[in-house]
Amino acid sequence: MKKILLPFLLVCQLQSFAQDKSAEGLTKYVNPMIGTQRMGHTYPGATVPFGAVQLSPETDTLSFEVNGKYNKAIYQYCAGYQYDDKTIVGFSHTHFSGTGHSDLGDFLIMPTVGKLRLNPGTADKPRSGFRSAYAHQTEVAQPDYYKVKLDDYNILAELTTSTRVGFHQYTFPKSDSAHIILDLMSGIYNYPEKNVWTYVRVENDTLITGYRQTNGMARTRIVYFAMVLSKPFYEYGNENNSKRQLYKGFWGKWDQSKNFPEIAGSQIRLYFNYKTEEGEKIKIKFALSPVSTENAQENLRAEIPGWDFEKVKNEGQASWNKELNRVTVQTTNEGDKIAFYTSMYHAFISPTIYMDVNGEYRGIDQNNHKADGFTNYTTFSFWDTYRALHPLFNIIQPHRNSDMIRTMLAHYDQSVHKMLPIWPNYGNENWSMIAYHSVSVIADAVIKGNTNFDVNKALDACVATARHRSYEGLGYYMDLGYVPEDRYGSSVSKTLEYAYDDWCIAQMAKKLNRIDIYDEFTKRSLNYKNVYDPFIGYMRPKLSDGTFKKDFDVMETDGQGFVEGNAWNESLYVPQDPAEMIKMMGGNKRFVPHLDSLFSMDLPDKYFAETEDITRDGLIGNYVHGNEPSHHIAYLYDWTDQPWKTQERVRMILKKMYLPTPDGLSGNDDCGQMSAWYIFSALGFYPVAPGSDQYALGSPSVKNATLNLENGKTFVVETIGQSDKNVYVRKVLLNGQPLNRRYITHDEIMSGGKITFYMSAKPNKKG
Repeated sequence: MKKILLPFLLVCQLQSFAQDKSAEGLTKYVNPMIGTQRMGHTYPGATVPFGAVQLSPETDTLSFEVNGKYNKAIYQYCAGYQYDDKTIVGFSHTHFSGTGHSDLGDFLIMPTVGKLRLNPGTADKPRSGFRSAYAHQTEVAQPDYYKVKLDDYNILAELTTSTRVGFHQYTFPKSDSAHIILDLMSGIYNYPEKNVWTYVRVENDTLITGYRQTNGMARTRIVYFAMVLSKPFYEYGNENNSKRQLYKGFWGKWDQSKNFPEIAGSQIRLYFNYKTEEGEKIKIKFALSPVSTENAQENLRAEIPGWDFEKVKNEGQASWNKELNRVTVQTTNEGDKIAFYTSMYHAFISPTIYMDVNGEYRGIDQNNHKADGFTNYTTFSFWDTYRALHPLFNIIQPHRNSDMIRTMLAHYDQSVHKMLPIWPNYGNENWSMIAYHSVSVIADAVIKGNTNFDVNKALDACVATARHRSYEGLGYYMDLGYVPEDRYGSSVSKTLEYAYDDWCIAQMAKKLNRIDIYDEFTKRSLNYKNVYDPFIGYMRPKLSDGTFKKDFDVMETDGQGFVEGNAWNESLYVPQDPAEMIKMMGGNKRFVPHLDSLFSMDLPDKYFAETEDITRDGLIGNYVHGNEPSHHIAYLYDWTDQPWKTQERVRMILKKMYLPTPDGLSGNDDCGQMSAWYIFSALGFYPVAPGSDQYALGSPSVKNATLNLENGKTFVVETIGQSDKNVYVRKVLLNGQPLNRRYITHDEIMSGGKITFYMSAKPNKKG
């Protein structure tokens, strides 16, 4: 992403928002504004840890398509909010955090005064609609709290949440024409046909219920709601922009536009009118459910029975403090502490809870189910999060991670394909990205002993998924040992990632003494060798006739057989066996200079000009930290004779790619993966190969840290001589004894104790 040098005063102001004294404990070090500018795609609104509701401002309403073609500008609005925008169009209840694609943005609410307008207007003509100007100086963004002044209406907007309920508080000026607008058309990555149907009942003058069905990234997604207003409205109405239907029964006998209690259609906006006194507060509680409006009302009564906004805010922030205290750190400067705890915050937003207070949820089979003895989750960006987020959960959130795996197994049971989830959301399989990395998440938990689920059933589900011949070239992969590029695009990435997942299955099978499966998938895990071209020294697309693709550019990303990377980066993706990969590529003598050049070379602009999430300032040479296939690369030096270069590279990435500013992320946070990389690396170790019990050592940036584990034990990371200059590790002690290896094991962490890093300004080239 492009790094913009913000005025010093503005940076300090944003940090002061993050450290507002009303946010007690560690929440004062969280800055939800980080990543809201340009490519970061996070949102600054209110949510509790893993909350089903993410209540946040929307700053524009661009369409996904223009003249029937993809609108590239929409990519900036993956999370709905763009820091550079000058207006806010309203506040909606569902968001993805830092994804490179999007959906959601359900149930937008906007308070206004004056002439009633029922369209959002445009950024260049804001007064043509209900949007309002705002200034960053009036924004306050904290965990589970957002506040902003809507300048055009002199309305103060405040937001907080519980797990399933969004709580709005709007302070109005004196007005005889105050309005609450409920926009059932608005959404993220929106277009006119995305809304399949909406239905609303005005139950009385304070309670509104209904649902919305959309067809987007999730093909068949239904969200139910219950909306309660603290003050009765004196009149209401709607604007129905639905396309004219050839046949719509006999509803035409009613005037449905005003004070009519039952509204249905695909394009609807409602309004509720008020007269307000100066400083009068109108509050809204907005509950969601995947099952029914009845369940939404039950969620509302259970979670926020009263109208005390401050109480709900304080409870939400207390829940954040509890989660953030799973790791307590001391740093050499305040900026590093903000970066660390904001990363913790981002890591605990997704996956999101997906069930009502009674345990019911809509399954992948579009039937209603009840979670029996576990919490059901959704929003799994597995292609990103298997790398570091779920391994992080296995250390500091093991119970949640186990429940997430039980969710995945329920998905498998409900799937007509009999496959584990790839990228599920809201009772839908979205099929986004490649491979079957549920396998990695399950194997990592099994190998590390976090198994509050049927492990043999889980292995059977992994095997069935990996043998699903019709999925993305798997049949060719099983028969040929690789995915041919002339049959399926991104063939090299698929081959490499399938091979890694197969290795994960083998490790799980070995632990469970399923030797036949171990043998089968160990052999499959070696398929990465089939797409390595020793003549050029890179992985390369291979065709179905066994020959390598002729027109090939190792610097190019598009059309070269890779996903989110070029051959320079993705040829290094053999996390299950770096030692063998290095040997295959010529050993230390050839591999280390090659790896060095990745960080030092110049990548011409033409190679990323058409890539949405890469700009010059997001690069370190040809290394692109914002794209997840690169996340293990800095640690590969640990398998060479120059491990100190891992320490040097990691500290460089920590400083360059994570800043406590709105443009402070080098790419999409991708549901917490970017942040999990930061947390692990700041602590001094990283899971290069989830499915292994080993974490490669790096260079911690914290002064010290304490991991408060769920088993009641603590694991302490201590550094001696820590500073920005002392990035190298002279020696490491584990529980007072020399650690003469380049990794630490999961059991060593979970058993409690202390690891001590002795830091130096000079590399230790002897160890």
